[in-house]
Amino acid sequence: MVNIDDIRKYELYLQFLEKKLKSFFEEQAPYIYCKEGCSYCCEKGEYPFSEIEFAYLMMGVRTLDAATVQVIENNIIELKKQKELSNPDKPFMHQCPFLVNKRCSLYNFRGIICRSHGLAFFSRKGKLMVPACVDFGLNYSSVYDFDTGTISNEKYQKSGIKQEPLAHNVGVHYLTNNDFLKSIGLDFGEIKPMLYWFG
Repeated sequence: MVNIDDIRKYELYLQFLEKKLKSFFEEQAPYIYCKEGCSYCCEKGEYPFSEIEFAYLMMGVRTLDAATVQVIENNIIELKKQKELSNPDKPFMHQCPFLVNKRCSLYNFRGIICRSHGLAFFSRKGKLMVPACVDFGLNYSSVYDFDTGTISNEKYQKSGIKQEPLAHNVGVHYLTNNDFLKSIGLDFGEIKPMLYWFG
């Protein structure tokens, strides 16, 4: 059960994390095409959320107007119906229920995966990964080799961009379990796809 002390620690961590992520996004700016109104990353995913992230998200719902809350509730009901009809052996990929008119209705309360998405990162097994929007000619697409599934040094050299395309430890598995979190006594709790938190 998440308590107010957990939320305070989480907000402290978000302040620390936002500074780090801002510096990474600024460093990788030549490869980042994220902008307001672009919602590819919110239209097809499972959105892993920890217990504390979900509790914080629900705090944000209380700040919304009634009409927006109704839209979100309708989205959740519809997604639950779709999930019931989906293949239980495959991940259920869906639009985030908090995406309203192509904008995040809870941007300030969004989860860790939402905050870090867009950057190249390392998987749990250490493999370099790029955001899925590379398929739409967006982030890292100018230096990504679709045949090898990695960033191409040859494409980077030809791009004329001075800043090297780099990956950072911004995978959810790392950002929710690291030494800083241990030092402030913050436990993220169980992590599961967002829709599962709605029961």
